[in-house]
Amino acid sequence: MTTTTTDAPPQRSFRLSMLIYDTRYRSYTFQFIAMILVFLFFAYLINNLIQNLAARDQNISFDFLGDPAGYDINQMLIPYDNQMSHLRAAFVGVLNTLLVAFLGCITATVLGVIAGVLRLSNNWLVGKLMAAYVEMFRNVPVLIWILIIFNIMAFAMPQVRAFRGENPESSMLFGAIAFTNRGVYVPKPIWESGSLIVVLVFLASIVGAIWYRRHATKVLYDTGRMLPRGWPTLAILVVPTLLVYFVMGRPIGLEVPELRGFNFQGGIQVRGSLIALWLALSVYTGAFIAENVRAGIQAISRGQTEAAYSLGLRPNRTMSLIILPQALRVIIPPVISQYLNLTKNSSLAIAVGYMDITGTLGGITLNQSGRAIECVLMLMLFYLTISLTISAVLNVYNNAVQLKER
Repeated sequence: MTTTTTDAPPQRSFRLSMLIYDTRYRSYTFQFIAMILVFLFFAYLINNLIQNLAARDQNISFDFLGDPAGYDINQMLIPYDNQMSHLRAAFVGVLNTLLVAFLGCITATVLGVIAGVLRLSNNWLVGKLMAAYVEMFRNVPVLIWILIIFNIMAFAMPQVRAFRGENPESSMLFGAIAFTNRGVYVPKPIWESGSLIVVLVFLASIVGAIWYRRHATKVLYDTGRMLPRGWPTLAILVVPTLLVYFVMGRPIGLEVPELRGFNFQGGIQVRGSLIALWLALSVYTGAFIAENVRAGIQAISRGQTEAAYSLGLRPNRTMSLIILPQALRVIIPPVISQYLNLTKNSSLAIAVGYMDITGTLGGITLNQSGRAIECVLMLMLFYLTISLTISAVLNVYNNAVQLKER
């Protein structure tokens, strides 16, 4: 009886020549060489910059950030005056930029989802109106819309003196909100002892409402039993917060703006520049998001809708429970790009005098200090950080809604 043995081929020892001639290592070698060349190229550029600055008796320094800014900012979220440092002014600009980006992304999402869904409506008039909105706003530069809305705020809104007198020409909305050509005056919250507890309960209520809606969806998918979603969600949001609010002795009050002299005193003034930038970015970006939503919905098979109708689901339930959850896999990636575009387009705020990071650090601070390189580098770092953060957060959500292969 004979036996046949198969010996494995002998392992050859590693040699440097294999980095070039062995296909297992050749690609890594070329990638490493390319990386070294890129590093050398950027090192040459940086060295050339440093030498040119030295020849002009200049050096890269950020000491100017500690100098007094010497200019005022009309809209701010934190205390600031012109004797504070350029760093403080830049931080105020950062917060103003984040405020516009946050408000714009939320409003654009709401407008985009509504317009995208209604554009597919069987109602001819509704569909054409949404199509007109999309085509009109996305085909006109956003700067034009910013200027249009700003001029409407400045010239179409009533002047402050219209609210004065025994029989004023204009009146405040709900007795607390005034729309003027200087902006909108809204009540200011007054935080007293115990207000933090109310806020924490409200945040916990939001988490609870989200959990309940997810639970209701899971029960529907697992058992087919449809739990009510509207009134329980509203009850979870409102009842605990109101209960704690009154138990704690109503620790959160409102300071209503009042007309005193030539202007309103008290409350919060939301300037027309902020409103114009916010609304323009929202309706402009919302038009693009509407197209993303429409494309995502149309990517879902018609059979999904027919199957839902055959089970007795109403059209709104079908859209919210069947179509949109599947369409999100198509919608989210392009929407991420729209959020990034909105954040970067907020730099157009300087056109209407809204002092964001571009207007403070990239505008007045740069002109006063003459430190163009430092200011531009900080601007680039800020927008890069914000963009990467938005992409990272939404990519996590995008991965969560993607189909999982078995």
